Amino acid sequence: MPKVLSPADIEAFRERLCDIAEEKFAAHGIDGVTLRDLATAMGVSPMTPYRYFKDKDAILAAVRTRAFNRFAEAMEKAEANARKKSSGQPGEPYIDFALKNPAAYRMIFDTNQPTSFDYPDLVAAMKRAKDTMTSGWKTLKEQGRFKGDVELAGHVHWSVMHGAVMLELTGLLKKPLDARAIARRAIAAVAKDLDVKPKD
Repeated sequence: MPKVLSPADIEAFRERLCDIAEEKFAAHGIDGVTLRDLATAMGVSPMTPYRYFKDKDAILAAVRTRAFNRFAEAMEKAEANARKKSSGQPGEPYIDFALKNPAAYRMIFDTNQPTSFDYPDLVAAMKRAKDTMTSGWKTLKEQGRFKGDVELAGHVHWSVMHGAVMLELTGLLKKPLDARAIARRAIAAVAKDLDVKPKD
């Protein structure tokens, strides 16, 4: 008789499966990983994952939801600290997250999942992450230090940070250049171009 699983058992298995799937998906790509691979890595039968997820796409959605939420949480904490100091967009925490969590970062930005909008939790996590890229610009606008388009500024900022991070993650930078050095100069240039006023 199959073991009756408690909600805690189910959640623990799902989390462990997602931990393994995140690393494998990031390393081998979506098409390079099967449910059998994941089951083998967990030491369970090939059919066991189906007790917890409908299919591989559902696992991918769960993995990406976690990644987006972890990213958003890191950015929200950075923004809260920035507000206390009356500063602008967080830069260092973005790079910290990406370099410390490369698999999660790749799941966010290097993954094409056409079914993303079929998963409400994933949609909410994606929006949460996107909102963190504009929240600092909203703060600057509230402070009267920025009068431009918040959405555009957020996307420009995000593009700058992502570009710097990917150059480092893919090994295309040589010391003394690194993501932090590039991001600092780029953000300063963006702030000047977008006419951000200095603090009083």
